[in-house]
Amino acid sequence: MSTPAMTAQRPAADRARPDHLRTTLRIDSWSTAVFGVVMLVGGKWLSDPLGLPTTWSVPFGVAMLGGAAALALVVGYPKIPFRLAATVVVGNVLSCVALVLLAFTDVVPLTGLGRGFMAIGAVVVAVFAEFELVGLRRSSSSQ
Repeated sequence: MSTPAMTAQRPAADRARPDHLRTTLRIDSWSTAVFGVVMLVGGKWLSDPLGLPTTWSVPFGVAMLGGAAALALVVGYPKIPFRLAATVVVGNVLSCVALVLLAFTDVVPLTGLGRGFMAIGAVVVAVFAEFELVGLRRSSSSQ
């Protein structure tokens, strides 16, 4: 006599609910990649209106593409590790702080438009951090 292998499955309600953390990380990855490309390709044209030298926009663009790739790798895990997701949240919070500092100090000679650009970027990154934190809490509470 053989017994069927028992497999642990999530309840139907959990399977139907979208994975908030994975979706947010995926959107963060794609938007970060797009913004990185904009900084690399458009850095020369954005320099005058924003006051952001290309010596800053190119490293920003490269760093953003690296961050987007890292986010895509995290999204690729069958079950997103808590520590990696928490690291993403911390990274976004630190990025938000850095953008605020750039926007409201004279580290870089930004124009008014450039300061607004950095401030809006800080808000966007903060929103991603919050959504990812909510997704992280949901995923850790459902275990």
